[in-house]
Formats: sequence, structure tokens, C-alpha cells
Amino acid sequence: MALFGKKDAPAAALPEKLPTHVGFIMDGNGRWAKKRGLPRSLGHVEGGKTFKKIMQYCKDIGIPYASFYVFSTENWKRPQNEIDGILAIMREYLDEVQMHLGDGVRAIFLGDKSAYPDDIRERMIKLEKDTAHHTRLTVMLACNYGGRDEIAHAAREIGALIQEGKLDPASITEQTIADHLYTAGLPDVDLVIRPSGELRLSNYLIWQCAYAEYYFTDVLWPDFGPEELDKALIDYAGRGRRFGGV
Repeated sequence: MALFGKKDAPAAALPEKLPTHVGFIMDGNGRWAKKRGLPRSLGHVEGGKTFKKIMQYCKDIGIPYASFYVFSTENWKRPQNEIDGILAIMREYLDEVQMHLGDGVRAIFLGDKSAYPDDIRERMIKLEKDTAHHTRLTVMLACNYGGRDEIAHAAREIGALIQEGKLDPASITEQTIADHLYTAGLPDVDLVIRPSGELRLSNYLIWQCAYAEYYFTDVLWPDFGPEELDKALIDYAGRGRRFGGV
């Protein structure tokens, strides 16, 4: 499947106002494969296809920011053959997206790149550099990412500035912390979507999701198509967002 294919027509009329930033917790690949008697690695292959389809659809309907939970800091505990399969899919994606740099998609990787093999880390850095000027859709890929780890990373950076005498602890605000997160300069999540029937955030963008709306569905990620995203967007449009106000 081509990374940037034809536009999928929405199954229902979309609301006029769409969220600025939609976060996807791509869950259920392994269960999808198990239900079909297939290796878990094939579930991740199908999940990769869904990722491409949903990313394209977000661009088509005008959502400017989309983030995807690709690989958590805890995922390294999985069987090595499954990890190897995920890394192979990442290599394929990184190679494929390099061929479509004219499509207006900016790629940003959230998380600690240092844990990845040299070839993957170099591809990540190159892709970020090559797409930095693109503005149609910003795709954030959370790789070797954990929300608590991100906040600890920000705290270490802030602590270093205090030690160097460049920052007064009394002047630290929420914005100070936000400026040292992997998402510095990017909008917080408006809507976070988790398929597969699980009802938890799993350490995903926990700072950035402070005021997000949550949408859960039993559909497994490989089966999550544009029509499922339409349902989530319509549901989101019917909610009242007060951010602590009345």
C-alpha cells in the first residue's frame, strides 16, 4: 500500500469543527493476529497499514496534528522476535516516507532515540530535518516514549539550567515544563483515541492529555479505518469542553 494513497470518503458528515490534535494509542495488533491464528508480528504489519491509512485520512480532512503511540519505553520487555518485527516495520516506514516528502507532512519523533540501532536513529534525524518546513500535517511518532520518562527528562534539563545559574527556581511555571517536553511548541492533545477495548492511557502524553477528551472503542487497531475515526470525531463534537470553567 502506498503511504499517501487516494482519499477515503467519510462514511458520515463530519462536524464543522475538528480537533487540532488527535492522539492515537495503536492497540490490539497482537490480539488481532491471535484471533486469526497468525504470528503477532503479522498483527503489527497490519497495524502499520492502518497507521498509514489513518495518517493520510487526517491530512485529507484537515486535522493539522496527529500523534501515534508507536513504541513505549516498556515495550522493550516484549519477546525479541516481536521487537525485531516492529523495528523492521519502522525501517520500512522510514524508507517509504522519504519518497513522499512533497506531500506536506512533517514528522517529529517523541522519545529517546538513543535506544534505537544506529541506522534507525539516523533515519529518524534525517526525516525530521527533511520535513521540518512542511505544514499541512504534523505527525508525532512516540517511539521509545513514556509520559513519566518525558517529564523526568524535562526535570533534568530544568535542573541543569538551575545549576548553571540560568534559571531561578521561583520562576518555574507550567510553561517552563512544557517548553522542555518532547512536544515543545506543539499543541496539547484535544482528543485521544484508544481502540481494542482497553480503558487506560498507558503512560501516553500524560502532561499533554490533561484536558483531552477520551474515546474508547472495542475495534482492534488493524480494523480501525476512517469510518471509525469519523465516529470518534462526531462524538467529540458533541462534548462540551470547559477547561475547568462553567
